[in-house]
Amino acid sequence: MCVVVGIICALFLWPTPGDASGEKFSGMSMHENLFKKYQAHIFKKYQALPIETIFKLPAATPVWPSGDGFASEIIDLGGLQVSQISTFNKVWATHEGGPDNQGATVFEPTGIPQGFFMLGSYSQPNNKPLFGWVLVAKDVSSSTTNATLKQPLDYSLVWSSASLKINQDNPAYVWLPTAPDGYKAVGHVVTTTPEKPSLDKIRCVRADLTDQCETYSWIWGANGFNVYDARPSNRGTQACGVHVGTFVAQNDGSASPLSIASLKNTNANSKSMPNLQQIEAILKAYSPYLYLHPDEEYLPSSVNWFFSNGALLYKKGQESTPVRIAPNGTNLPQGGYNDGAYWLDLPADPADKARVKKGDLPTAKTYIHVKQMLGGTFTDIAMWVFYPFNGPARAKVKFINTKFDRIGEHVGDWEHVTLRVSNFNGQLWGVYFSQHNKGEWVEASRLEFQSGNKPVVYSSWHGHASYPHAGLNLLGTDGIGIRDDTAKSGMVLDMGAFELISAEHLGSAVIEPPWLNYFREWGPKIDYNTDDELRKVEKILLGKLKRQFENIIRSLPKEVLGEEGPTGPKVKNNWSGDEV
Repeated sequence: MCVVVGIICALFLWPTPGDASGEKFSGMSMHENLFKKYQAHIFKKYQALPIETIFKLPAATPVWPSGDGFASEIIDLGGLQVSQISTFNKVWATHEGGPDNQGATVFEPTGIPQGFFMLGSYSQPNNKPLFGWVLVAKDVSSSTTNATLKQPLDYSLVWSSASLKINQDNPAYVWLPTAPDGYKAVGHVVTTTPEKPSLDKIRCVRADLTDQCETYSWIWGANGFNVYDARPSNRGTQACGVHVGTFVAQNDGSASPLSIASLKNTNANSKSMPNLQQIEAILKAYSPYLYLHPDEEYLPSSVNWFFSNGALLYKKGQESTPVRIAPNGTNLPQGGYNDGAYWLDLPADPADKARVKKGDLPTAKTYIHVKQMLGGTFTDIAMWVFYPFNGPARAKVKFINTKFDRIGEHVGDWEHVTLRVSNFNGQLWGVYFSQHNKGEWVEASRLEFQSGNKPVVYSSWHGHASYPHAGLNLLGTDGIGIRDDTAKSGMVLDMGAFELISAEHLGSAVIEPPWLNYFREWGPKIDYNTDDELRKVEKILLGKLKRQFENIIRSLPKEVLGEEGPTGPKVKNNWSGDEV
């Protein structure tokens, strides 16, 4: 019956073959054409959304070596225990708007352990598989008058979809808990009826166990109302803010401060970070494979190979008498800051210089920095790779591709990816891909995997920026900019070949190599004329394209243009801060 009604409707709604507004289907009758269009319409309407699939890593999470608190499911924040829940009941969904116009869904945690309480709902866009979490909490303080958790006093209605003509399962009502004095809400409750939720539904958190939060990724929005993931504002190895996993709902622009808070870890004796054996197990499970472009000439090497093959240390004012660098960098100046007094360079002999430029893949390894993040609820494992040389860039202007002679070149190239692992269960939640002076976090549900749970990383041709997928990545806009091409090849670095260079939480158990505390540049300033380089490309371009191209290239940071050698890992902002 539905099919018949659909075809009858189609007779009125769709143009017939040959109409000016319709398509011609050669050799196909009008009714065949209409029926095929109806089939396509029904298929699109009922096609499963990505969120209807629950993402799981390709292989089971390992049984981790024994230790203190890592992967023990519960972390004590100081009288407040929290557990990470990633099983949900669906509350409400809309099927339009949001990323890729596929809508968003709201969930509540299920399977909450005995004695724990919900802190807020979870939401994510429908354009990706279901993969997320929220924290639930339990009061374990000894105080009978100053509990770490309390029921809200009331709820205020933040927003309702009841009057909106949108494609949704039911009307939604988004509620903000009214916290008692001295307490704060860290999440919202969503219902599908206008009645307020039960006061026992959720808990507010004592203010000293909360921290300021900020909006992060956009989840969904309509008519001035928006939903965002909320994360701690202050993030880094010393920051105490804890990501709750809840969302923040906002009407008509941003509110400062936000209506909800994040949690804070006040427990100075937290033992949630992995020990040495657990770090090794994490890397065995999750260390990526790094694929170099098939045309790449400038390969990675170990730092010691670079030093042992004639790398030189220069000092300002004594440029004529450079010094060969000792193995492991024992004669490099230590500490201080990047004052321009020293820099490294390739060997002076032309043949040795050409050879060292190309690196040595068999000696290459990753240099591992393990750091506490998000109040000790996650471990970040920054995996650094060294390249002796970064090659010249290639430009794209619409359908024209050309290469520069010098732009993009520099000696000494440090690149990294960072694994983010949950300290609740040891699960890999995402990977950060560094790309010149910035980068991107990619959730595990959107990674490419190989050999179980090992992510695949692609190193861009000459630029060595890291990307999660093969193809062209353009540093520019409107089809104009610098090309970062990535592709698989037989040249691959197993990033599980590593050297642990720093893990502050383990104290003296990890000895930092001398080269790590060399804070100056790993290459000299490259002296070339940018105008001459640009003119070589611009001579094949016309008016508007020429101006667009020059504006984009000149707006790129020096990290992309390769004007000087980079500093080492310990000087980067992400060493003690979050990835940005």
